[in-house]
Amino acid sequence: MIKAGIIGATGYAGEELVRILLRHPDVEIVWYGSRSYVDQPYADVYRNFFKLVEANCFDDDLPQLVQEADVVFTATPQGYLAGVMSEELLEQAKFVDLSADYRLKDVQVYEQWYKIEHKSPQFLAEAVYGLCEIHREDIKKARLVANPGCYTTCSILTAWPLVEAGLIDPDTLIIDAKSGVSGAGRSAKTANLFSEVNESIKAYGVTTHRHTPEIEEQLSLAAGRPLVLSFTPHLVPMNRGILVTAYASLKEGVTEQDLRCVLEQRYQDEPFIRVLPKGVCPETRWVEGSNYVDINVLVDKRTNRAILMGAIDNLVKGAAGQAVQNMNLMFGLPETAGLELVPLFP
Repeated sequence: MIKAGIIGATGYAGEELVRILLRHPDVEIVWYGSRSYVDQPYADVYRNFFKLVEANCFDDDLPQLVQEADVVFTATPQGYLAGVMSEELLEQAKFVDLSADYRLKDVQVYEQWYKIEHKSPQFLAEAVYGLCEIHREDIKKARLVANPGCYTTCSILTAWPLVEAGLIDPDTLIIDAKSGVSGAGRSAKTANLFSEVNESIKAYGVTTHRHTPEIEEQLSLAAGRPLVLSFTPHLVPMNRGILVTAYASLKEGVTEQDLRCVLEQRYQDEPFIRVLPKGVCPETRWVEGSNYVDINVLVDKRTNRAILMGAIDNLVKGAAGQAVQNMNLMFGLPETAGLELVPLFP
């Protein structure tokens, strides 16, 4: 059995890691880390685990944790893992970091967008960006995986094949994304109170959202050259889910069938990506609670633009599920182990 420790186990992504790992056939959770709930029973924090988890919460004592765990998941704020990471830790356990600390290869870009100093830039070159469908072979050999952001996962996977194949003009790419409130985390914030978000939708982080450089860096790899794009996120009054609608001009002579063929061929062997039938638009309700990505594309002939659409559960494929998918690859397990979750409805 693989022994797993979770730091940040009482956040939404951490809780989702617990839910998934409890039914994983090859994993035992040995550490439920939470600064806010030290010594409190984990099931007192999340009553859905009553009679399922008997353990108490621990602090974030990494030197102790790596002696007990084979893999450490850090569902922590930006800056935490970068502030404590060392070669000694990496020699004792593998790490899947759900923060942005190792997602961007350029430390100056990280510090510009996140407004904090990166304390361990020496590990940026080694860290592997954990988008399994794109970087699978590198993830298999990794000690340190940077789990992608939720908006970025949906945006990149929706657009990657068409950018890679040169069927759309990536310089015209505009990404409009909408997320449920759980994407903002569990900490108390006035802007996320029920009365503040219910019966409303709003754009936020306009021109400044920190997932923008992450999307640009990865799609630049697909394009084979640097890209700059527009990304605007929105908050919608639901618990879970991300819906991406992206727009890009078609290259000359490209048809909707060309786009569909590329999507279907690129993702035909991917267990968690579902290219929907022609004309069917992705909906967050059909992926909720699962590790699936639903994708489709349509062409607006009037404007000669491709309309790219994708939907995920931000807490599963956008966070915890993807982290477990990465762990499976890192330890040579079946990639789908513990993740064959049927979407919840209603």
